[in-house]
Amino acid sequence: MPSGELADATIVFDLDGTLVDTAPDLTRALNETLDLEGLAHVSPAAVRAMVGQGARQLIARATQRAGAAFSAERLDQLTNAYIEFYRADIAGASKIYPGVEAAMDEMAALGAKFAVCTNKRTDLSLLLLDTLGLSPRFSAIVGADAVAQRKPHPDHFRAAVTRAGGVVRRAIMIGDSAADVGAARGAGAPVALVRFGYSEEDVEHLGADVLLDDYLELAKTCRRLLAARA
Repeated sequence: MPSGELADATIVFDLDGTLVDTAPDLTRALNETLDLEGLAHVSPAAVRAMVGQGARQLIARATQRAGAAFSAERLDQLTNAYIEFYRADIAGASKIYPGVEAAMDEMAALGAKFAVCTNKRTDLSLLLLDTLGLSPRFSAIVGADAVAQRKPHPDHFRAAVTRAGGVVRRAIMIGDSAADVGAARGAGAPVALVRFGYSEEDVEHLGADVLLDDYLELAKTCRRLLAARA
């Protein structure tokens, strides 16, 4: 049995903008997709404000931003093209955020286990984390396609916790957006948001228990939030 201050705790992470800065590769794949329709490119800053609700919604928002409207069928085709562009070089310029691995090492030593709860597809999440060497750290990686209702629905968070072998009363959500807050709050779990992630809204106003500037703070934050629930 795990021992330590975080024994039986499950730390659940969002992926894009929380664990990994994926915006450069998302932007590349999105702009390659927009090229298919002769639409103007978008910047990484714009992409950071549009991600979080899956690939199809990203394509829909980007094409609308360019003043274009497509049928549902064509939008599906463009989404499939985007996924293939993205898959082809999924971590070419993506980087694990500084301090992530050190924080996970510290929490694992205290007994914690880890899960990913992301609105990215599970296969793409696995490929990204495999490529970056992070996947062995997680007991469960649960994408939007692996649940009936994705974030902000709390069942997505609950699924990530239970599939990792944890219990919600000893779980915390670490994310960067309103969807992460909604999923955790709906499940009755605490939530911490990183300030440097991908949120269209100001994270100051999303209702997180804690805002993080640096992963050096994470282990201490998780210990405090779980102690408050004991």
